[in-house]
Amino acid sequence: MQLLNAFRKPPGYIIASLLCSVGGFLFGMDTGIIGPVTVMEDFTKYVGNPSPTIHGLIVSSILIPAATSSFFAGKVADHLGRPRGIAIGSFIFAIGAALEAASVHIGMFVVGRVVEGVGEGLYLGTLVVYVCEISPPRHRGALATGPQLFITLGLVTGFFTCYGTTNIASWLPASPRWLTLRGRASEASAAWEKLGVAAADQEKILDQFETSIALTANADVVGEASLERIPSAKPKKKKDQMLDVFSAESRPRLFFAVFLMGMQQLSGIDGVLYYAPILFQQAGLASNESKFLASGVSALVIFAVTIPATIWADGWKRRSSTIFGGLGMAAVMFLIGGLYAGNAVHAATGAGRWVVIVSIYIFAAIFSVTWAVGIKIYSAEIQPQTTRATATSMAHGSNWLSNFLVALVTPTLLAKSSFGAYFLFGGCLFLTALVCMVFMPETRGRSLDEIEQAFYKSRVGGLKGVIGTFQKNILRRRPASVEA
Repeated sequence: MQLLNAFRKPPGYIIASLLCSVGGFLFGMDTGIIGPVTVMEDFTKYVGNPSPTIHGLIVSSILIPAATSSFFAGKVADHLGRPRGIAIGSFIFAIGAALEAASVHIGMFVVGRVVEGVGEGLYLGTLVVYVCEISPPRHRGALATGPQLFITLGLVTGFFTCYGTTNIASWLPASPRWLTLRGRASEASAAWEKLGVAAADQEKILDQFETSIALTANADVVGEASLERIPSAKPKKKKDQMLDVFSAESRPRLFFAVFLMGMQQLSGIDGVLYYAPILFQQAGLASNESKFLASGVSALVIFAVTIPATIWADGWKRRSSTIFGGLGMAAVMFLIGGLYAGNAVHAATGAGRWVVIVSIYIFAAIFSVTWAVGIKIYSAEIQPQTTRATATSMAHGSNWLSNFLVALVTPTLLAKSSFGAYFLFGGCLFLTALVCMVFMPETRGRSLDEIEQAFYKSRVGGLKGVIGTFQKNILRRRPASVEA
């Protein structure tokens, strides 16, 4: 009997949380791939060598659509349900990824990223809300950290996919028919040769191709008149609850979540993930292989430290990990910036470049153990039940907007100054740690109902009064038997 119990089916909430966490893998894969891909030779052949600003726009084109759709994701999840909201977002993401993979010019690539962003904004915040709502308090931290663990797995997969393919030319040459249609005869001939098509077969194919073009040019367009217009259904008149998040009880928690999620990106983490090859090149790693390998190692470090962080997520206090994590990351950023400002980092010799490389790894590890684990959970679990999806999606919108700013300006900052970006991110980290010292209550181990009841007991305007009452009524230390 004990053996059967050991192999029994896990509870449904664990299976559901793991399925939702796969969405994090999609996000991590995209984040890990986009930076290295944009500096690969095959990519630059049809894009050219864009300026730092254009480079930032290509990478960040996914983020504004994600921020926009994220603001409405809560409404979708409230109206259709959490699982359907996640499914719709995932489907849209898949369409965008297909467009990127099939792109034949930069415009199509950017459109794919825009569509992808709409999907990401819809599903990423909703899945965290869903996991928080279905998980028992004692397991909520670990399960809600699942998406972050899968994000790091996606980063590893993305970085090492790029590392393994950096010197591999495209397996699929352009279609010779497509090249011929555009008057690129020499390229078409080279494509035929690469494909190993005999000259006699080429002539037959081209004869059939020319006949097909002639028939198509003379064909009538049919079917358009048979399309029927489907009248759009009038929206049902329902009370709009979108503004409920700005009520006296909900507003402080919304603003605090928006602040935390925005500052999570202003830490510079996605500047490191998106532009890792540039950072390592600046530190002295010249070849693509070494840059991509170093980027892949950083992803491995992130994934490795996220595993224990997930396991012990409910054993670490949210407040302490956010404050000390912020201070630790700020110190690392100031150290890197100071080395560059003091001209102590030399491309070929000296220990400075290795200190920078190791510090980048340390920064990524601290972020993964602290802010990556705690802030997204915290921003969802402090919200009232009635506005949790809307408030959390708005907080994720703040995260996407900050991510856009980081992705857009980081290449320019790095091009203008070797140390400016590090001091900027370090200052944001230090500021956030100070704010959390004053305003951030602890929520570890408390049920969502307990958190909500404590906040609703307060009618004091302003965040400080709400948090003071919260700490006094609920978050004082209680006997272990009661907490269990």
